[in-house]
Amino acid sequence: MLAFEPTSTFARQLDAQDPLHTFKNDFHFPQHEGRNAIYFCGNSLGLQPKAVANAIQTELNSWQQLAVGGYFGGTNPWLYYQDYCKPTLAKLVGASTQEVTVMNALTVNLHLLMLSFYKPNGKRYKILMEAGAFPSDQYAVETQVRQYGFNPDEAIVEIAPRAGEKTLRTADIIESINTHAEELALVMFAGMNYYTGQLFDMAAITKAGHAAGAMVGFDLAHVTGNVPVQLHGWNVDFAAWCSYKYLNAGPGAVGGVFVHEKHAQNVQLGRLGGWWGNDEKTRFKMEKGFVPKADASGWCMSTSQVMNTVCLKASLEMFEQAGIENLRAKSIRLTAYLQYLLQQLPNLSFEIITPENPDERGAQLSLYFKENGRAIHDAMHAAGIIVDYREPGVIRVAPAPMYCSFEDVYRFYEILKTQF
Repeated sequence: MLAFEPTSTFARQLDAQDPLHTFKNDFHFPQHEGRNAIYFCGNSLGLQPKAVANAIQTELNSWQQLAVGGYFGGTNPWLYYQDYCKPTLAKLVGASTQEVTVMNALTVNLHLLMLSFYKPNGKRYKILMEAGAFPSDQYAVETQVRQYGFNPDEAIVEIAPRAGEKTLRTADIIESINTHAEELALVMFAGMNYYTGQLFDMAAITKAGHAAGAMVGFDLAHVTGNVPVQLHGWNVDFAAWCSYKYLNAGPGAVGGVFVHEKHAQNVQLGRLGGWWGNDEKTRFKMEKGFVPKADASGWCMSTSQVMNTVCLKASLEMFEQAGIENLRAKSIRLTAYLQYLLQQLPNLSFEIITPENPDERGAQLSLYFKENGRAIHDAMHAAGIIVDYREPGVIRVAPAPMYCSFEDVYRFYEILKTQF
């Protein structure tokens, strides 16, 4: 592997060798002092693809010219709009098109899926998750167990890092699953921890959860579009994700779900029904009796959110061109270069708490500052560096490979070296 160098010439050399470098030109960047800001915040909100404006206008034209006829005519008939996203999403998460769909928003989807897959029975009523999960996940799990009359302090098993450590060990996760095996109804984990950036071993967690007799689901908010996964092959029961982070689909964009085919094809599996999840052969008979489609879209409830899905469709077209494996290869190198340059900054006192092993992380490095983390974050923003801050003391730095360059990483380092 080519040894890294802390120079702008070397960074530009890496960009010249990058087969994905032209995708940077397909996005709008916030501006700072007449040039593109350094945008390392795709783990919170991806940049706007330039193709989005025309994509939205296409649907506005259909609405203007065809009105209700847009459901069956126009460039992209709305009746099938959720289906346009499935082929590329299936590639991103390692699934068939029958196992994925788009609908609602992330936490709504987690609730709907847990209603199907969290089935407490007798002493088997507990949910296992990581301590310090994103608050929305904590709230969702807490309120789910309360619906069944359980005390969250008793029904939720949280796994925390060992004393003095910031990340979880896979062995400790599996040990906790085994310890609570007879009481577990569900293992509900993030695919990647939002705070540390740790990518969990989802295959191992799923295997252990199933061996314990539990269902296993994942929140892939920080995974989908960031790291390729194999949900079908790993036998994951269900997963959900948002589309506004690495998928660049805009604020409030429609979410996505995965349901393994062994469950998706089981139309007897309990769920909340709606018109858009009903079997299309009987949908327009307008009769009583919910008959779900025998795929993941059997969990859909309402008419496709066309204007809330169009940006995702436009972004996924670029993912189809780039290829998630190519993006992952660039991301590993880009993040490694970022880590190398950060290690050349002895004047800044911080700890990289994200695992060093590229198999245990994605595009994010979390920098833990014992002191002045918020002030340093604010100073970065003033210097044209867009990152985000999470209590306590962490600045999350995430160079998304679709639109970030090696020169961006070098500029980040140069600003820190000269101004901090």
